[in-house]
Amino acid sequence: MLDFFTIFSKGGLVLWCFQGVRGPAAAATAPVNALIRSVLLQERGGNNSFTHEALTLKYKLDNQFELVFVVGFQKILTLTYVDKLIDDVHKEFRDKYRNEFQQKGTLGLLNGTFDFKDDFMRLLRDAEESSKVRPPTVMKTFEQSLKSQKTVKCMIETRGEKPKEKVKNKKNKGSKKEGTEAVAAPGKASVGDKQPSTAGDREELTKDEILQKNREEFFKRHMKAGEKSSKSPKPEAQKEKGKKPRVWDLGNSNAKVLDYSNSATNGSTEACPVEEFDPDTALGDRNREPGRLYDLEYESDDEAEEEKVIQNPSKPSTKKGGLGGMFGMLKGLVGSKSLTREDMDPVLEKMKDHLIAKNVAAEIAVQLCESVAKKLEGKVMGTFTTVTSTVKQALQEALVQILQPQRRVDVLRDVMDAQRHRRPYVVTFCGVNGVGKSTNLAKISFWLIENGFSVLIAACDTFRAGAVEQLRTHTRRLNALHPPESHGGRTMVQLYEKGYGKDAAGIAMEAISYARNQGFDVVLVDTAGRMQDNAPLMTALAKLIAVNAPDLVLFVGEALVGNEAVDQLVKFNKALADHSMAQTPRLIDGIVLTKFDTIDDKVGAAISMTYITSKPIVFVGTGQTYCDLRSLNAKAVVAALMKA
Repeated sequence: MLDFFTIFSKGGLVLWCFQGVRGPAAAATAPVNALIRSVLLQERGGNNSFTHEALTLKYKLDNQFELVFVVGFQKILTLTYVDKLIDDVHKEFRDKYRNEFQQKGTLGLLNGTFDFKDDFMRLLRDAEESSKVRPPTVMKTFEQSLKSQKTVKCMIETRGEKPKEKVKNKKNKGSKKEGTEAVAAPGKASVGDKQPSTAGDREELTKDEILQKNREEFFKRHMKAGEKSSKSPKPEAQKEKGKKPRVWDLGNSNAKVLDYSNSATNGSTEACPVEEFDPDTALGDRNREPGRLYDLEYESDDEAEEEKVIQNPSKPSTKKGGLGGMFGMLKGLVGSKSLTREDMDPVLEKMKDHLIAKNVAAEIAVQLCESVAKKLEGKVMGTFTTVTSTVKQALQEALVQILQPQRRVDVLRDVMDAQRHRRPYVVTFCGVNGVGKSTNLAKISFWLIENGFSVLIAACDTFRAGAVEQLRTHTRRLNALHPPESHGGRTMVQLYEKGYGKDAAGIAMEAISYARNQGFDVVLVDTAGRMQDNAPLMTALAKLIAVNAPDLVLFVGEALVGNEAVDQLVKFNKALADHSMAQTPRLIDGIVLTKFDTIDDKVGAAISMTYITSKPIVFVGTGQTYCDLRSLNAKAVVAALMKA
């Protein structure tokens, strides 16, 4: 039983709608709007089904006339005829009103009347009848089987041949295990059996002579093999030489200088000079604007290469800009005809390989290419437009749209809103081991301090040795960069820690209460790194988030990973949902992408993370200093991703 079937244009105009369940006329509005927001606008059309609450929606796009066909039904039902129904309705509706779409265009959609109920009910009945229970399959008789066509003689021959072959093989295998003389004698004797038959009375003498000749040839072959092996003296020379230590040039000249075993100053804090704090090493760029979060930048050589091509039109360009390497073979010009899947398949295959090479997860690369194919299939091309350029442009638009967040996270605005309510703004950091949670927490602290907000760091990593000391060092350095004297005697950053082995959720609760009493603006909660498959640690993280209800939950992930990024995010979200006791569990709100400066143009992890969760990348870490914090620039990431 279908809940609804609707046909609307990509501009949002509903042309025709069928409602199969009694209820308000707007029952299909919420599911269809969710489909538009989460799939169509976000370029996630790789899969033609979408689940919204208790409904499953299947859809089909008509790119030539800019139409969308959507059918909705209860997800607990298994309706096998839905795919056939949506294809039949698409074909029938398109053929019936083709003239109105072609001649009137948009006016045909606005002023047209689409009486399609009778046709739809006929197609629905046909689809339901075709999916009825099929008659049970009848078992084949012996006469219908292939075995009945074989004759008895054929079966006997095949059965008789196989044992003979096996016996021969066994004899040959067994003969290899015997002595060398025994191997040669029977083998050659069998050859000589034919000669005695022609020789007649000298049968015994001929056998002896044949055996003697075979032995002589056998010894000659072995003597030649021995001479060949003796000509290569390398193995013997290596055995004689043996293994000797490698001696480097000037290797022992500075041995005494490097020997610190008897030094009196080694390990002494009094003799070792104390390193002075240099703000330049912590800040990096001193000419930057304080408190500003710069966008991620990527310099593309496309424009420079295009200028070179224009300056030298007679000479062929040796460089390949943009996707020249991947799309080197230009497809033929398509003149005023609809684009088919066969035209796009070669380009899409190269596109998929290119995305995987740029560290995009393989499954997501396939879905992206499928989404682009569905978006372009049936679209009418211009006369001087190539398939390659069209597919490339569609992919770029899809990637930019994916990186654009559905909900923008503005931390500074949210912090000021929390100030008006006289409460601290709480941010929790989570992620796997070694991704840089503490380091990027310090970077975000520095950015918040420069914007005039006081920060309390909660050391809730009570497991890793040195975690509290690391945050204590960051706190000391941040206070040295922004001393209380520069802020009217107010300490801008402070560490709240209770040592090791304590309950992380309890420490976070105490830190939030302390920040509320002391008037801190932001609380940054550092948690222990944990693998996504560790159930006890994921339960503890879910408890920390459920008890303290932070304003923002950030997942810290590396830009180095590919398929692992998808696995980490999916399992973290699933674990937070499974181990939370609330009816509406709190999941990850945003992503911090670290180590972005180590990947060059292999930026596919950003695509993988945002595609799989639809969560925005709030911060990007690009270095080791406090100033190496950036906001995501979607166009810069796509430019790096599309570079050949």
